[in-house]
Amino acid sequence: MYDKNNVFAKIIRSELPSEKIYEDEILIAIKNINPVAPFHILVIPKNNYVDFADFIDNALSDEINHYFRKINEIAKENNIADYRIVSNKGAKAGQSVFHFHTHIISGFDNPDLINENL
Repeated sequence: MYDKNNVFAKIIRSELPSEKIYEDEILIAIKNINPVAPFHILVIPKNNYVDFADFIDNALSDEINHYFRKINEIAKENNIADYRIVSNKGAKAGQSVFHFHTHIISGFDNPDLINENL
């Protein structure tokens, strides 16, 4: 069940501060306050989706298309050629905020973040 008071919902409603790098009617992109790499952006849809499955099952195809195209555009606009796109689905997979979001991560200083076996 979606919690309308999760931290990302509050950021979307401007109830909490964030460092926005992009915003439109569909999504917001912000700098991660605890980055794991020099470039670590969170892309968050404005509609209420708990996780990836909820987003894919319930978002309109135009919203899904826009969301993933915008991730690509954000990487290009920031001259990021090599990056990871990560979305955790569920607590056992590491999801800690239950509002669907995607991490764009690049400039790895931590070799533990690169696992060629994934």
